[in-house]
Amino acid sequence: MHYRLRRAGLPAMLLAVATSIAFATPSRAAAQDPTDTLRLEVERLAALVDSLSREVERLRAEGRDEEAGDALADLRAAAAAAAAAGGGANPASDVSEDQQFVGRQRSLQGLNPEISLNADVFGHLDPDDTDADNFFWREFELSIQSALDPYSRAAVFISRHGVGPEVVPFGGELGGHGHGHEGEEEGEEGGHEGEAEGHGGEGFEIEEGYVEWVSLPGGLGLKLGKFFQRLTNLNRWHAHALPFQSRSLPHLAFLGEESLAQSGVSVTWLAPFGGGGAGTYEATVEVTRSENEALFGEASSASVLTHLNAFWQLGNSVDFELGGAWLNGHFKDEDASFGRNLYSVEAAFNWIPPERSRRAGLTLRGGYMLLDGLANEEDPMLAGTGDASGLWTMAELRLNTDWLIGARFDRVESPLEPEETQWLFSPTLTWWQSEYVRIRAEYDTLSAFEEEPRTGMFVLQVTFGMGPHRHATY
Repeated sequence: MHYRLRRAGLPAMLLAVATSIAFATPSRAAAQDPTDTLRLEVERLAALVDSLSREVERLRAEGRDEEAGDALADLRAAAAAAAAAGGGANPASDVSEDQQFVGRQRSLQGLNPEISLNADVFGHLDPDDTDADNFFWREFELSIQSALDPYSRAAVFISRHGVGPEVVPFGGELGGHGHGHEGEEEGEEGGHEGEAEGHGGEGFEIEEGYVEWVSLPGGLGLKLGKFFQRLTNLNRWHAHALPFQSRSLPHLAFLGEESLAQSGVSVTWLAPFGGGGAGTYEATVEVTRSENEALFGEASSASVLTHLNAFWQLGNSVDFELGGAWLNGHFKDEDASFGRNLYSVEAAFNWIPPERSRRAGLTLRGGYMLLDGLANEEDPMLAGTGDASGLWTMAELRLNTDWLIGARFDRVESPLEPEETQWLFSPTLTWWQSEYVRIRAEYDTLSAFEEEPRTGMFVLQVTFGMGPHRHATY
């Protein structure tokens, strides 16, 4: 009778031990110190195992090896059953869903924003102006970016612009954002003070400064502040990231030397359908204060930009992008006031084989702009009538990991006298010394305008960057 009680009680005891081992969690003593709780649990389990070991030894000493083996088998089976029942559970799952945790893992260094510096320095030769300076800096840009929380991020770009051999369509008579020839003339007339002002630009300025909410419900994104507008992808790129030393000829003629950057709000919607070969579709609406002098003159009323973009992944190596925009605003100066529209279409083709992405690739990009509503200096009554257009094309071919060749051809009509046109042709040779340093040789040929002959200029551009965001086309 005594034997049967021991024999029947042994599996139950083994099962209890195995179950205790499998389901032992720190949550039983959540109010205690975790180290003390773990120590007590280990001591308790060690005592049970020791008692079990003595029981097995006693059975073997009495010649009951088969029963001892059965006891060990029962222990293994009970442990396996307990593990299958609850051993795979994550102890963290026992925590109440209502319990909230506060993450304190970010150190002071982790709280710092990402800071980068990008710079453009030039050397140039102009056979038509042998007395011009041959070396100069054109821009230093400081970028400060940070993820504020899981829902938003912020970015500020502070830049200092110098004056160099910019491409100046139509002899610089379009005005706008301080073309190079005007700065040089001021330097000659104003002596050293004018020269310092011409070569030093207009001081520091905020190119962009905005806060952005990403992944909002419904595929929405929201941006608030001053930002490069979505007129074209080329308009969104900072100067150091451009594939040539300047923006396209239509950009220069219609918008001025700098990008279209204004203060306001931008709302982007990513369509929930499509994907891959079926395409990815995005719509953007931006409402900003009119701040671009070349486009809006002295007006400060609101302007509205609408942009639609489609992207198709045509294969592992090929993609195609197509976008269109409409910008509506108001132009005002001392002589006239009228509505103005700017339309743009842009397309891009990329061939980048995945297995040779660092050694081969081809990019083709082009676009068309139409400015509706022109100023008429001779007859203010005709102001707001007429239009001017322009197109740009560019190509860049990667030869290997370090070398690229490219070329562009642009043509534009003057927004003051549409019957006057100019074209620009620029071949380039680019060497990436490293991901931090890029050296580019470029020769710009600008067609004749009125009494001015065709001009040519050789430029050696050195772009260098420090920090995590270098030469990015964001």
